[in-house]
Amino acid sequence: MKNQMLIVMVVVCAVFGGATYGQRLPANVDAHRDVEYGRAGDHTLKLDLYLPKDVEHPPLLVWIHGGGWRAGDKRGCRLSFMLAEGYAVASINYRLTDVASFPAQIHDCKGAIRWLRAHAKAYGYNADRIGIGGSSAGGHLVALLGTSHNDQALEGDIGGNADKSSAVQAVLDLYGPTDLISIYEQSDNPHHRQKDSPITKLLGGTIQQKPDAAKAASPASHITADDPPHLILHGGQDPLVPVQQSIDYDAALRQAGVESTLIVLPDERHGGRGFFDAERRMAIKAFYDRHIRQK
Repeated sequence: MKNQMLIVMVVVCAVFGGATYGQRLPANVDAHRDVEYGRAGDHTLKLDLYLPKDVEHPPLLVWIHGGGWRAGDKRGCRLSFMLAEGYAVASINYRLTDVASFPAQIHDCKGAIRWLRAHAKAYGYNADRIGIGGSSAGGHLVALLGTSHNDQALEGDIGGNADKSSAVQAVLDLYGPTDLISIYEQSDNPHHRQKDSPITKLLGGTIQQKPDAAKAASPASHITADDPPHLILHGGQDPLVPVQQSIDYDAALRQAGVESTLIVLPDERHGGRGFFDAERRMAIKAFYDRHIRQK
């Protein structure tokens, strides 16, 4: 029984990118941790903000963690390597599914973006153009942030700052689910069909019970020609989020006239250090430099 429980816990933590990676911050970085950006009832929403000391008005990147929408934490920030490239980096927490179901998660993410724009002058970074990135469930949320900028139903009022935009200008999506309906057809993973699956927990019911929520939560259903450019990375052997999700999403973006680049890592699974090796870091830096860094 104990072994079975251990297996279940490992699966839950792995599903949709729950792993975190310890990373040492550069010495020339000011860290502002556990900054409150909003509240939802009694639930406090916080972010970490990292600022390079030797850069005046650095451009801003925002990381959104994975973990199946029910685990993970802002401490596992995979964009911290961009601090050495002269970027400010924020990493946010959002309500997990044991606290609230969709659309709470995207409401929190949009509230964090508005808060970061409202407080740019106080902290000294440049938030005119914001780049975002996330893995797995975080990849889903950054893609939804990128494509739902015209959907007021997904805006919410977390943190206030209604006069600020929650639109973002560049999206780094690492193996995020982008169509919560077709993922069932594309995957032979039985976990997706269980009543306690991450998607069912996110929607507050199965896709059959919550078809409108499943559509609203799918970045692919919101694509328009004015969406921001995307860089999409996905493992060719991903057993949790089928690579076809990213193939179809990339094709739909490009068909709509949105700049999109898909990089499939043939031998990678769901996550892994290959997504942030030297070559991938160079591609990520080039992507953000092109679309976020002020000229």
